[in-house]
Amino acid sequence: AAAGPERPQVVSHIQQALSYTVFDCKWVPRSARLLCLGSAARGTGLVQLYELHGARLELLREIEKPKPIKCGTFGATSLQQRYLATGDFDGNLNIWNLEAPEIPVYSVKGHKEIINSIDGVGGLGIGEGAPEIVTGSRDGTVKVWDPRQNDTPVANMEPVQGESKRDCWTVAFGNAYNQEERVVCAGYDNGDIKLFDLKTMSLRWETNIKNGVCSVEFDRKDINMNKLVATSLEGKFHVFDMRTQHPTKGFASVSEKAQKSTIWQVRHLPQNRDIFMTSGGSGSLHLWKYEYPAQRSKKDSEGSEMGVAGSVSLLQNVTLSTQPISSLDWSPDKKGLCVCGAFDQTVRVLIVTKLNKI
Repeated sequence: AAAGPERPQVVSHIQQALSYTVFDCKWVPRSARLLCLGSAARGTGLVQLYELHGARLELLREIEKPKPIKCGTFGATSLQQRYLATGDFDGNLNIWNLEAPEIPVYSVKGHKEIINSIDGVGGLGIGEGAPEIVTGSRDGTVKVWDPRQNDTPVANMEPVQGESKRDCWTVAFGNAYNQEERVVCAGYDNGDIKLFDLKTMSLRWETNIKNGVCSVEFDRKDINMNKLVATSLEGKFHVFDMRTQHPTKGFASVSEKAQKSTIWQVRHLPQNRDIFMTSGGSGSLHLWKYEYPAQRSKKDSEGSEMGVAGSVSLLQNVTLSTQPISSLDWSPDKKGLCVCGAFDQTVRVLIVTKLNKI
């Protein structure tokens, strides 16, 4: 990307070395705090809570748990409680009060194998409807949980009889714009992407992007479906326009080859849904902007509405690590503040400048 005066710059503000493998990092909403989740050398799970102090991170609390922790979300909690939901290597879904983390406030053995991915909706004052958590696991199932109900999921998406189970690598909520509507998107190791409609409890759409799907995210969870980004093992990502679903062709999409290595994660800027960042296996971050086409839909020869994909442009890229950057989270409160965790056992706080100029 050109480094013109109006281009955003990605500045590494703080680097903090960790003594363990970090799998996920999250900003604590309405605070200058962040969490690192991962696996200690002796095979236990770790949660570290840090606070930002100028140009350094201060460790406030370290919580050790029996099993390595793979993923976490605040998406289903209230702004008052700010409870953290986590998925671990043993298939457990736990919800923690970080002020009193000895015993989870909610716990369920959700899956037979590791929970690879978790997302929450209906919390933090974002979106309508009940607070729910979705988990995707190596056991091939995707489950939706309401923390107000005990042991059973409110929805369970699993392979039909005779269908082979695929490792689910990523899950995301979307379309939660009123009390009734809600979808879950799931990506699998064989390139399958499935869109489950929780209102009708049916598979609404599926496609295959030919390579393992590492990360999926809607540009916003709490609006009528607008865009979905899916990233893959071979350095490609796809942006689907989710406004118009054609009866046979599905959703229009544009794909971009970002780099040679895996794109581990995609995260949309909370304050501007058309800007998103991807993190890569080569230790790099790429900042993108989506441009809408002049018309978002057109009629095909049969008269059916079909979507028209836009285009993506690279705003900036930076290489920070020699190892994959596996997790990424934008601050919901401070525009341009970002945290990422990499397999070089380092967490980095980034500042992305000039985002209001784009």
